[in-house]
Formats: sequence, C-alpha cells, structure tokens
Amino acid sequence: MATYNWSSVLPYSIGSILRQTRTDFELWVVGDACTDDSEQVVTAIQDPRVHWYNRATNFGQQGGPNNDGIQRARGEYIAYLGHDDLWLPHHLESLVAAMDAGADVAWGALSFILPDQKRALMPHNPQRYQPGMWIPPSGVMHRKSLAQKVGGWRSYREITMDPEADLLVRMHEAGGVFRFVPRLTVLKLPAAERKNVYRDKPCHEQAAWTKRLEAGENIEQAELIELATHPFQAAGTLIGLWFRAKADFFGKLFRGYKKTVFDRRRKYKGLTPKS
Repeated sequence: MATYNWSSVLPYSIGSILRQTRTDFELWVVGDACTDDSEQVVTAIQDPRVHWYNRATNFGQQGGPNNDGIQRARGEYIAYLGHDDLWLPHHLESLVAAMDAGADVAWGALSFILPDQKRALMPHNPQRYQPGMWIPPSGVMHRKSLAQKVGGWRSYREITMDPEADLLVRMHEAGGVFRFVPRLTVLKLPAAERKNVYRDKPCHEQAAWTKRLEAGENIEQAELIELATHPFQAAGTLIGLWFRAKADFFGKLFRGYKKTVFDRRRKYKGLTPKS
C-alpha cells in the first residue's frame, strides 16, 4: 500500500485487508516521504503482519513506493491496495486461487465509485487482457518474480502511458499468463475525482463503507445489482470519465506529464450477482 499524507483513511483501507478470508499475508504500508502522522497510525495497529516503511525522498507517484514494497515482500504473490480504496473480504482468496491455478497475473473487477455515487465496473470488457488496457492496481495480483524480471514499476516521467498499464504490458511481453477472476472484489474511491482530498483529508466515505462491511452486508451482490439496475448511468459514467481523461491527457502532455487514457471498449457485461 503506497500512501502520502492522508492518515485518516488508513484505518479503513488497512482494516479491509485485516478482514480478508485469506489470512496468511504481510502488509507493507510504504510512505512516499510522509510528513504527517501516518507512521503513528500504522504502527498503532497491533498486528504482526502490518509493517511500515517511509521513503526518504518523495517519488510523486505510487510506482516508487510499490517498488519498495516489492523489494521488502517475503511472499511469492504481490497485491496492491490504494490507500483510499477498500478490498472486499474475498479479494485475496479469489486472486490467490487464480495464481495457484497457474496465472502469473490475476485481476478482479472493481466498483469505480464517484462522489455523486454514480459508479462503473472496471475494467470494462475485462475477460481477455489487451496490451495497454487500464486495470486499477487495487484489483491486481502478480508474481513477485515476474515484476523483478521486467524491472518493476517505471516512473511516469520515463514513459508515455499510465505506469500500471506499462508494467502489465512488459509482464505480458515477458510471457506472463494473465487470468481474469469473475468476481467484484474492490471498492475504488478515486481521489482524482474528489476535489481537494489531499488538503481536506476526508474519510467519511471509507467509514460508511466499512460500517456496511463490518455489519456483514454482501457488498459484492449489492454493487452488482446497483450496476445492473442503472446500466445507462454506469455507461454514462464510463463515457464521461473517458472524455475527461482524454482532455486531461492532452493538457498535461503539453506540460510534460503523462496521464491515463481510459480504455474505450464497450462496458463490462460479464458479471452476475452471487448470493
């Protein structure tokens, strides 16, 4: 888990990891040169599986902290969680099953939730990996050895595509076996769609979702029903995200930065609610 100066969300994201049905894991929370109380928040969690490391210099993007986490990890499989996202309890169990069955890279579906509560299923049309497609890291698991083989994460300053897409392209070119897990396993609350979150540091959304998770609600089923009930809203969200990302891409490109361009394929249709 890469993090930067947003300690209020950490108890919720870390809590979603500690509630996993698969319990044999270690968690590295890697600060990108954090200057707030993130270290105190993480080390106050009394669980021997949880570890803290703070970079001496700021990388400015999750790739640097992710590489630090990969380097320190003792496990064979690597998974990521955005510090403001939440895993559903079956996330690790579902992806590990695919890895144990022979995958080198596995990913599940994410509910991409906007501040107005519109949402979309990501990635769309995910059944077969296509080089360059955007899969949010919170939904991905891969072999540590494969990441090391391709040189790990690269800086957004060095590449022309989104860093997570770039990593997956290189894993694919290296012969990695990719496998989609047909489960919704992640709630993604994208900071880029929430104004001033790094200034205001809110955590009310994560707290509300955590309350539902702790109550034992079947969030996977509820989200799939929500997406199926409002398909035009979900499709509209995807279209709006694509156009906004496209405009942002060209604007930042001229200023020397790179920005994700969302995959333009048709919306995802492959999941059905599970009881």
